Amino acid sequence: MSLSNRELFLQHVALPSDGHEALEIVEAKGIWLTSSGGKKYIDLVSGVSVSNLGHGHPKVIEAVKKQAGRYMHLMVYGKYIQSPQVELARLMAEHLPENLQMTFFVNSGSEAVEGALKLAKRYTGRTGLVAFKNAYHGSTHGALSVLGNEEMKYAYRPLLPDIRHLRFGRLEDLQQITEKTAGVIAEPVQAEAGIIIPGKEYIQALRQRCTETGALLIFDEVQMGFGRTGKLFAFEHFDVVPDILCLAKAMGAGMPIGAFVSSGEIMETLTHHPALGHITTFGGHPVSAAAALAGLQVLLDEKLPGKTDAKGKLFVRLLSPHPLIKGIRQIGLMLGVELQTSEQITQLLKVFLEEGIVVDRFLFNDASFRIAPPLTITEEEIRMVSEKIMHCLEKLKDEEN
Repeated sequence: MSLSNRELFLQHVALPSDGHEALEIVEAKGIWLTSSGGKKYIDLVSGVSVSNLGHGHPKVIEAVKKQAGRYMHLMVYGKYIQSPQVELARLMAEHLPENLQMTFFVNSGSEAVEGALKLAKRYTGRTGLVAFKNAYHGSTHGALSVLGNEEMKYAYRPLLPDIRHLRFGRLEDLQQITEKTAGVIAEPVQAEAGIIIPGKEYIQALRQRCTETGALLIFDEVQMGFGRTGKLFAFEHFDVVPDILCLAKAMGAGMPIGAFVSSGEIMETLTHHPALGHITTFGGHPVSAAAALAGLQVLLDEKLPGKTDAKGKLFVRLLSPHPLIKGIRQIGLMLGVELQTSEQITQLLKVFLEEGIVVDRFLFNDASFRIAPPLTITEEEIRMVSEKIMHCLEKLKDEEN
């Protein structure tokens, strides 16, 4: 008797946690996921901010097919000029500030963070790193070292030394950035903390302190980049520019790719003493780069970043009246919906799944759930989804009573 896909999945695919739903998805289109049983689910997670253009965007699919027919992996270390990489780097440079013109392509957000940390240490000649509590930067050793939650990292110590974690949003803590600090890594908007949006004056003070001390400011926009916040890049909300920018997730429009971006002067330090200061076999894979190029062009052509804030505010307006909702934190189409207790979130997630809605909780905020649908979601779809969410909240309320 042959095993089912579910049985094979549980037998052979390594998983990072227990308690998974293990939905078997056979098709995805727009905001909709279809399971093997034919049930449709509304995707309000977007693969954790990956599918900003929705699932199965025709221009991305066309670009993937076209590039796969030309060539796939050729060679690493910049030995060959590959047009998808070149065109993507050029288009990104056109929409980034003057000091963010050189892109190093990698495979993921964690690897982008790893490269950025190495670059800051290499360029400054310093060893100290500063990060923030409740920040998420990835799971590799360096990224885990700057992650701001002890529960996820204590089992892997010792990690990188000479790291200090500050309280996000506290101006007085910025004095702990000194002339010994190589780099300061921060999310302009903290994602896994539950969508924590700092004041503009705080981010500007952070930028000023880094400038005063000669520390490089690294912004991790792995979740928030490529239109999610209502701007193409989240740092644009704060009228500051980082020294290094980390990108991934939505960058590939559904394909795996990441990058860290800096100036030519800073990035050049990775090329000598030693050479090959950061290398990756599949970074900037031609097919992923072609998908990313097509995805970025769609974002720009359809002006999607500029439409997201109104869509996010519509969610807030439609959902806020429910008595179980304590508050909603929103920037663009990234929302943290807070209930009274973490137990309510656990129960609500079960109700959501029964009703065909896929949402997710935050790693470091267990009393909130995220709403982060594809940026292509329509106003009509938002109204339909919000009605379903309100229905689920009513079911939870009835269960509690």
